[in-house]
Amino acid sequence: MSRHAVLAGATGLIGCHLLSGLLSEPRYTKITALSRRPLMASDPRLQVLLTDFGDLDAHAASLAADDVYCALGTTLARAGSREAFAHVDHDLVMALAGAAYRAGSRQFLLVSAVGSSANSPSFYSRTKGRVEEDLRALGFESLHIIRPSLLLGERTESRPMEAVAQKLAPALGLITRGFLARYRPVTAAEVARAMIACALSDQRGVQVHEAPFQ
Repeated sequence: MSRHAVLAGATGLIGCHLLSGLLSEPRYTKITALSRRPLMASDPRLQVLLTDFGDLDAHAASLAADDVYCALGTTLARAGSREAFAHVDHDLVMALAGAAYRAGSRQFLLVSAVGSSANSPSFYSRTKGRVEEDLRALGFESLHIIRPSLLLGERTESRPMEAVAQKLAPALGLITRGFLARYRPVTAAEVARAMIACALSDQRGVQVHEAPFQ
């Protein structure tokens, strides 16, 4: 059975692997990538929709998909303020989800973060938790929330503290066992593979996934 996937955040660490994985999956006969700038990838199944995410309802036909993958996200440091961070990690995510839901998409998959909670004392985790709650309220037939911890992989932008953490990843992997397993470092490729597997499993309802990812 052929499927249509919508992907937002294709230029990010996880998004790049998602795009590659979707293009490698024969069940996806149409892939619509939402981006603020052109993508380097080229494939007859790939449609790149250039958008600032403020005009999504005008593209309802392109958003009517089987699976909507959302890998949008930034950091507080890169965003420059709490308001700018919340705009990307909450407002743009909800703009995509709302437009996709209204267009008839049935399944939404979100890259969130371990420890997300709307009641967290951390602004980062609280914002992630708030978007999770708002997504649940939309009513998708299927909602997959993927919560990775430290992400391993090559980024295009510099993140000094994350680079240090990546060097410590082998040691972190040894101590994050048992109930701490969800804090285990994970590669972006693993997360992308897990998301595609979740989409193709056709599970209904709200599903939350944390490391170790299968």
